[in-house]
Amino acid sequence: MVGLQGSGKSTWVRERLAGTHAVVSKDHWPNARRRADRQRRIVAELLASGARVVVDNTNPGPEDRAPLIAAAREAGVPVRAVWIDTPPELCLERNEAREGRARVPLQGVFATRARFVPPTTAEGFDQVDVVRGDGPAGG
Repeated sequence: MVGLQGSGKSTWVRERLAGTHAVVSKDHWPNARRRADRQRRIVAELLASGARVVVDNTNPGPEDRAPLIAAAREAGVPVRAVWIDTPPELCLERNEAREGRARVPLQGVFATRARFVPPTTAEGFDQVDVVRGDGPAGG
């Protein structure tokens, strides 16, 4: 998954993939140290066991996605990016409606937006799907 906070990634995953894929997200371990390392290890273990995996994070840049692509290649499985392309203003509106820890500080959303690079097959994805996220959450 690729997209800004509030774009609808988790809703899209819940509605379309949660029944068939193991869902991995750094949000599952909010207080853990080295969350990216932990995520890579868990993704590699799941793929090695034959599980279908979806990584539900912002994954804003090629450097964030490269280790996940590498894990899929090492496991010999195809790798697909699903970019939930939602206007930033709508992402901010959705984020503002969140409560507690689910709400991302504004500087976090702006930092993700500043680093964001759309995913491409040139990075190593077999397929890149772009989903318009301008409707209700999950688009």
